[in-house]
Amino acid sequence: MRTAEVKRRFLAHFEAAGHEIVPSAPLPTDDPNLLFVNAGMVPFKPYLLGQVTPPYRRAASVQKCVRTLDIEEVGKTTRHGTFFQMNGNFSFGDYFKEEAVRLAWSLVTASVEQGGYGLDADRIWATVYHDDDEAYELWREVIGLPADRVVRRGKKDNFWSMGVPGPCGPCSELYYDRGPAYGPEGGPEVDEDRYLEFWNLVFMQYERGEGTGKEDYPILGELPSRNIDTGMGLERMATLLQGVDNLYEIDETRPILDAAAELTGTVHGARSGRAAPQSHPDDVRLRVVADHVRTALMLIADGVTPANEGRGYVLRRILRRAIRSVRLLGHGGPVLPHLLPVARDCMAPSYPEVAADFDRIASYAYGEEESFDATLNQGNTVLERELGKTATRLPGSTAFQLHDTYGFPIDLTVEIAAERGLEVDVEAFRQLMSEQRERAKRDAQAKKSGHADTALYRDLLDTHGPTDWLAYQSLTAEASVLALFHDGRPLPAAAEGQIVLVVLDRTPFYAESGGQDSDAGTLRGPGVAAEVLDVQRPVKGLIVHQVRVTGGELAVGARVAATVDAEWRLGARQAHSGTHVVHAALREVLGPAALQSGSYNRPGYLRLDFSWRGGLSAATRGEVEEVANLAIRRDLAVAARYLPLAEARDIGALALFGDHLARLLGRDPGSPR
Repeated sequence: MRTAEVKRRFLAHFEAAGHEIVPSAPLPTDDPNLLFVNAGMVPFKPYLLGQVTPPYRRAASVQKCVRTLDIEEVGKTTRHGTFFQMNGNFSFGDYFKEEAVRLAWSLVTASVEQGGYGLDADRIWATVYHDDDEAYELWREVIGLPADRVVRRGKKDNFWSMGVPGPCGPCSELYYDRGPAYGPEGGPEVDEDRYLEFWNLVFMQYERGEGTGKEDYPILGELPSRNIDTGMGLERMATLLQGVDNLYEIDETRPILDAAAELTGTVHGARSGRAAPQSHPDDVRLRVVADHVRTALMLIADGVTPANEGRGYVLRRILRRAIRSVRLLGHGGPVLPHLLPVARDCMAPSYPEVAADFDRIASYAYGEEESFDATLNQGNTVLERELGKTATRLPGSTAFQLHDTYGFPIDLTVEIAAERGLEVDVEAFRQLMSEQRERAKRDAQAKKSGHADTALYRDLLDTHGPTDWLAYQSLTAEASVLALFHDGRPLPAAAEGQIVLVVLDRTPFYAESGGQDSDAGTLRGPGVAAEVLDVQRPVKGLIVHQVRVTGGELAVGARVAATVDAEWRLGARQAHSGTHVVHAALREVLGPAALQSGSYNRPGYLRLDFSWRGGLSAATRGEVEEVANLAIRRDLAVAARYLPLAEARDIGALALFGDHLARLLGRDPGSPR
């Protein structure tokens, strides 16, 4: 059964059971703690946390995910991959344990002819949290599993939380016995290669407190609404249904691996057996190529482009690891033109957009390969010089400079040094990388939160609910001051001259987003005046204003008139519209591969970011300017229309990454396109 068919059957099963089918959100996420969606529940977090009222009581999705924390392990085992797909069904205060168990069991055991997966019920094991008697009895009495195939496990294995205070609950996992060829018998506690986990049912019913790790935290009590959050690994189910050993052998990855093997004249598994499939370096490299080429295809399809920081850096690293792995297998010519079309053909049955948009995707990928070849040549020269200066160990600062300045991967530095019999101070390198990341994270968080603890904002959300945001309806609003903060601490009042953060119950101010700078304006009340300097969303649903008190005293509970500077808003909107004009002109001149990757707009200024293979000639820039100026001279009519995503795309609307996710969560992704 092809992976696309596994996906189709999952969605059809839950649609028939009354679930709203929610399309996969793009891989890039606006969650401040994540670069990419890394679990199927991430797009639903505001509903599960009670921050936003869900528009449906039950939902199902097949969510694209990327995890890169253990990227160095990719290929060394057959379990790790960076891109994967998570089938999930969700209940927001609707059904709970019994229906979740019944729905899972009926799908996996129903025959193929009946629309199910046809797994042998006698080979399925279930695990439950050690004191979850209700779940245990459901598997025993309702489903009919024998007692020896329902295993009680502890908090580490069968209790879920997000790792921070908030919702949590016991979970029940399903495993499939693949037979004695994969390991000893005895169930999941004995061998999780033979007994392959394929579905995790989370019963979200408690609230957890502060703590560390997977076990060291208190349970504070019951949640007001019990939710269901399940995740079935699509690649794992495809592995079972296609009768192959691992995720690298399913229909969405094996053709890439085979193409890489043919390109390099190697054979996967020729020198490794099933018992130790990760033992030979050539097999590791082939798996890295298969995983990373597919991941890069999906990231670029969702709007990520190679860069030196953030999401773009992750993509760059993934592409370069794939290219380098092929080089180490002995192929010195172009890599991606041979492999990326294979990945496209693997993924297009589930994601037709990768075929429709392939010219753009390929232009970024192939351009990155050309850039990496130049990087290798330049970095090798520097590295050879530095290696000649040391007799034993390359300093971490040198490795960091190679990485930061030339984009030279640390593992490549280590490998080349090892060939000379030298070590690299990897710990010092990692420390420098960690410090750089922390600086960037602090800077980004300080911009959004003004150094205030986001827990304070979440308490406000819990107490008062989300800000009533009126930016699209009005330039003025009567509002109450809910809270004041300064240097991360709450204040009862702020005196003239102080710069503080202000949370209002309602606001007409546009918070910086969608590339558009925040509004300017004033807050005025009896005996008080303040100038609005900046507006941000430090947590979802809450608008925070940075203000300078220009007269009187601003106190919590005060009533104020919040007024946006109309000329400032007009200038920012004009700049924002200008970026769309320039973007359209670029696409007309250069083609659809010229896709916006960022922007910044304020009165009198606009900046449009896009990646391109090489600089634009003077003639090309002049043509873009002429197309943009002609559009402005024609004074084209502008209107805002709200349409379902599919209809909007049918009439030519662009869905840049983040837009769809923001609308899914009920928040503004920027001005109407």
